[in-house]
Amino acid sequence: MPRSTLVNRNIVAERGRTSMRLEPELWDALAEICRREGTTPSELCRRLERSGLPGGRTSAMRVFILQYFRAAATEEGHAAAGHGLSAHVRRRGNTRRRGEDRAAA
Repeated sequence: MPRSTLVNRNIVAERGRTSMRLEPELWDALAEICRREGTTPSELCRRLERSGLPGGRTSAMRVFILQYFRAAATEEGHAAAGHGLSAHVRRRGNTRRRGEDRAAA
């Protein structure tokens, strides 16, 4: 049977020390959120518990991470990063202009 890619780490939740299992990529995303927000994974977990999100602690953390980055993923942000439909259209437009410049030369 294949091994799980989940990583187990300790968290200090509302009711004391516990562990949480997340994928390595989600731990990385959580660390980035904590750096940006000036908090710790444990404090964030306690806030989530107090907010009364449905489901278990780990599920609530996964949903929070997804919602955090979805809220940050605006059209302007996508365009600046070169993602999304608007960036694709802009790149195609720039290519055509360059081609038109060459044809005019």
